[in-house]
Amino acid sequence: MAELTRDQVETALKEIIDPNLDKNIVEAKEVKDITVDGGKVGIKIELGYPAESFQSEFADMIRDKIAALPGVDSVEVDVSWKIVSHSVQKNLKPLPNVKNIIAVASGKGGVGKSTTSVNLALALAAEGAKVGLLDADIYGPSQPRMLGITGQPSSEDGTSLEPMENYGIQAMSIGFLIDEDTPMIWRGPMVTQALEQLLRDTQWKDLDYLIVDLPPGTGDTQLTLSQKIPVSGAVIVTTPQDIALLDARKGLKMFEKVEVAVLGIIENMSTHICSKCGHEEHIFGAGGGQAMAKENNVDLLGSLPLDITIREQVDSGHPTVASEPEGRIAGIYRDIARKTAARLALQAKDYKAKFPKIVIENN
Repeated sequence: MAELTRDQVETALKEIIDPNLDKNIVEAKEVKDITVDGGKVGIKIELGYPAESFQSEFADMIRDKIAALPGVDSVEVDVSWKIVSHSVQKNLKPLPNVKNIIAVASGKGGVGKSTTSVNLALALAAEGAKVGLLDADIYGPSQPRMLGITGQPSSEDGTSLEPMENYGIQAMSIGFLIDEDTPMIWRGPMVTQALEQLLRDTQWKDLDYLIVDLPPGTGDTQLTLSQKIPVSGAVIVTTPQDIALLDARKGLKMFEKVEVAVLGIIENMSTHICSKCGHEEHIFGAGGGQAMAKENNVDLLGSLPLDITIREQVDSGHPTVASEPEGRIAGIYRDIARKTAARLALQAKDYKAKFPKIVIENN
């Protein structure tokens, strides 16, 4: 029998598709090392996104594929991940201590964007990343209640704010600084300045991802974020309803115009299953998110059901991913989180920080 070669192993690995990227693992450059010693094979995989709940399954998938090759006696597979900073808009550079900012947007209100944002942040943390959440809705901050956080942030130096924390994620919101019943009667410039201060004056601690929960629409706040804040990628939340999709397209086009990569679309309230009889019904229509994704050449990251428990859990300050981490809906959020981070991993890396600054002085 001919001796097993490294090329044979690599050829077999090209047949393994990473379901979070829809690419084979060789093409995706996830294979970092292959060793062949007689019938012993060692494979080192390094993902560009956190995958705590997928790590073991993926290793088994690779091990089974290689073990089926002639001449293989044993297979050792090591799956790990490394999250790096990705490129942002021209003339901007990533924030200190924040590798990637992901904006979560919607064209209109009422589609569950804030609920999706908090569960996406929690799901990324559950997958093994260090995550923060910035509530960018100055007029209607909802994240303090959704995260079950009360009180005000401290300031150790008198000028910057320490992020509030719960469920293992860091958070900042104007809602921590004002009374819950106090209306924000501010004009556009004050709102955008407040948003920038909340972002830049918070002492974020070594974040892999900062999720920014944007207010609905394509106004001042969204433009400020897309022009002044270094965003690595954006996610659009919509429902299958035609009106929601119409407005979601506007949000998607806005990010394209300011050269922010749209990582994909999340379809919320896609289907309702009756808690009494189990009947499934598409209350807001069907297939809208998939059609929009195809039309705009972006990915549909996942579809979430219209389920009363999702609403009840965020209203009580115990979001689904935190309150039922092993549940079916939390599993959907974690799938969406992995796909979102994986799509970001395909974007260009940021090399600005690696270049030395050249200073010319007159002596």
